[in-house]
Amino acid sequence: MQILRTLFLTFFKVGLFTFGGGYAMLPLLKDEIVDKHGWVSDKELMDYFSIGQSTPGIIAINVSTFVGYKLRGIIGAVTATAAMVLPSLIIITLVATILKQYMHNEYLGYAFAGIRIGVTALILNTVLGMWKNAVEDRIGIAIFAAAMGLLIIFNVSAVLIVFLAAVSGFSICKWVKK
Repeated sequence: MQILRTLFLTFFKVGLFTFGGGYAMLPLLKDEIVDKHGWVSDKELMDYFSIGQSTPGIIAINVSTFVGYKLRGIIGAVTATAAMVLPSLIIITLVATILKQYMHNEYLGYAFAGIRIGVTALILNTVLGMWKNAVEDRIGIAIFAAAMGLLIIFNVSAVLIVFLAAVSGFSICKWVKK
């Protein structure tokens, strides 16, 4: 029962203290579930990010579900997912009722602009950390470059890029081992 309480409080905190959507939650997720609690390794978390990106739903909620399931099965998955979603439900309900009155306030606009800049810095920090763990050799650099090219130049779907990168990595590694 203690692990379910810790699981709930951890994911509730992540859901409560991050702004900007799923990607903005990644740094706090890493800090909590890898560094602080040791529930998963950096590599496992990266796998969860990859799977969470290519499955329907918000990446951070998918990751919370995977971690909860790993720790306590279905009840852990439900606990972690509910904890991740609950703060957003509460905050959105409160903000929607209050923000309607102040929507055109210029200071509120400045605050949101500052939040967006902070979230961008957090996401960049996470990407750099993931780069260090994911790109280990020239093959990884080539797959990364191809994925970025497909994304930036040709605007290819992220889901398709994840699929193509997985097939490429599997095929190249299988070919190299022969």
